[in-house]
Amino acid sequence: MILPDIAAFIPTLPRSGGIAGLDLGDKTIGVALSDLRRSVATPVEVIRREKFTLDATRLLALLTARGAVGIILGLPLNMDGSEGPRVQSTRAFARNLEKLTALPITFWDERLSTVAAERALIEADTSRKGRKEVIDKVAASYILQGALDRMTYMARLDEQ
Repeated sequence: MILPDIAAFIPTLPRSGGIAGLDLGDKTIGVALSDLRRSVATPVEVIRREKFTLDATRLLALLTARGAVGIILGLPLNMDGSEGPRVQSTRAFARNLEKLTALPITFWDERLSTVAAERALIEADTSRKGRKEVIDKVAASYILQGALDRMTYMARLDEQ
């Protein structure tokens, strides 16, 4: 089930369980997962894209093995907030994935996530080759962490 935003996504989740964050690229899918309490996002894997069926099979096997209870897809909006061809491609991926899993799926604005991930890797003195190998999963963790932080903020508002 595809949900329009985090507010609609939260009620579909069980009380605990990890959430997956995805950075969908043309050649790779960066995957990050949260802890069971949904406070910390950790980069997990980069899936080299081949064709949708193979990509989805690999992704869903990974998420099942890790016990993920939801999926947050990075939405590559333009800097002015408009939607371009990459957003359409991401939404199409979500619609196709929805047919293969009962996990709830939503989107999170991923603008500048790759830039932030790149800066963090440079600050960590990661070589150019090393950055290339991990950038997508680190970007996925930035996307997921942003969504987790928002979920925590919303939960605090509900408690007041």
